[in-house]
Amino acid sequence: MMRWSLITLLGILLSAVVFALATAEEITPKNAADYDPPREIDPVSLPPYRVEAPDILYLHMTKTAPLPSYHIGVYDVLKIHAAGTLPDQLIDGFYLVEGEGIVTLGPAYGTVSIEKLTASEAENAIAKKLQKSLTAPKVSVQVARGANDSPITGQYLVGPDGTINLRKYGTLHVAGKTVSEIRKDLNKQLSRYFDSPNASVEVRQWNSKVFYVITEGAGLGDDINIRRMPITGNDTVMDALSEVTGSSQKSNVTIWVARPAPDGLGSSQILPVDYEAITLGRSAATNYQLMPGDRVFVSENGSSQASVKIPNGTNESTQVSASPSNSRSISARQWTRTRRGRLTRSAQ
Repeated sequence: MMRWSLITLLGILLSAVVFALATAEEITPKNAADYDPPREIDPVSLPPYRVEAPDILYLHMTKTAPLPSYHIGVYDVLKIHAAGTLPDQLIDGFYLVEGEGIVTLGPAYGTVSIEKLTASEAENAIAKKLQKSLTAPKVSVQVARGANDSPITGQYLVGPDGTINLRKYGTLHVAGKTVSEIRKDLNKQLSRYFDSPNASVEVRQWNSKVFYVITEGAGLGDDINIRRMPITGNDTVMDALSEVTGSSQKSNVTIWVARPAPDGLGSSQILPVDYEAITLGRSAATNYQLMPGDRVFVSENGSSQASVKIPNGTNESTQVSASPSNSRSISARQWTRTRRGRLTRSAQ
C-alpha cells in the first residue's frame, strides 16, 4: 500500500515539473521572435487606459444633494413644493434662505425661519406655518445647493504623487486606475459629504502615454532631436514620420523602432522599417503600430545612430544593426497592462 502511494506521489510531482517547464518555455524570451508586432494592416486595441501623471481629468457632478443630517444655513437654495395651496399663489420652486435665516413663501403665507434645521424639520416648520391659512397642506423640502458647497465639476491635473486635489473634499489617488475605478472611488469619497453622489469621469488630456521620434542627420541637422508624441491608440510609423519636418532625404536614412521589453521577455526589440516599401505601396509590413514608450529612430546612413546597443539580458550589451535580419520582435497581442501601466505579456 505504501509503495503504491509513493508511486502516485512521484507521478504527481513529475506532472507538475513537466507543466512548469512547458509554461516557462511558452513565455521565455528565447522564442519571443516567433511573435509578430501589430502593423497598419493588423492593428490591435490597447489595454484599458490607466491614468498617470500628468494626465488631465474632467469631473462632472450630476447630483450634489447634502446628507439627510445636513443643517440648513444662510444663503442655501431650497427646492420647496407644497400641495393644497391657493390656486393663484402656488409654492413650487427654488427658494433662497435669506440673511436672517428665513424663506419667503409669498404674500398670503409670509416667512418661515428654518436656519439650522434639517430638511425634514424644515418641512414640519413650513407645514405648521401654512396650516394658519390652508387646510392640511403637504410640504416637501430638498436642499438644492448648499452655500458652502465647493464646485466639483471641472478639470483636474494628476499630480506627481498620483493624486487630484478636490479642495475641501480632500485628495483622491488616481494613478494606475482606469476611469471606471476612479469614478467608483470618487463617489465613495464624496458620499461623506453628499447623499448618493453621482459623478462622471473622463480623461481630457492623455499626457502620460507617449512615443518618441528621434532624428539625426538626413537634412535635420547633425544634432540629435527628440520629439515627444502622445499615443492615440492607432499610431503607426508613418504617423510618427509625418511629424518629422525639413527632411528631403528620407530615402537615405535608416529607420527603426526600439521597443522597451515587457517584464520577463529579455532585451528590447529592434524593428527595422522599410521606408521605400511603405511609401511606394509595395508593402506595409513594417509600418508598425506604435506602443507607449516606443522610440522611432530616423538616422542618416553612416551616422553614429545607424546601429544601436541593446541589453542582451546579462551585464553586457550586443551591437545590433537596424536591418531586417537582426530584428527582434514580439506581438502586442501577447501584452497586457499591469496596474502601474507597464506592458507585460499575457499567459496563453
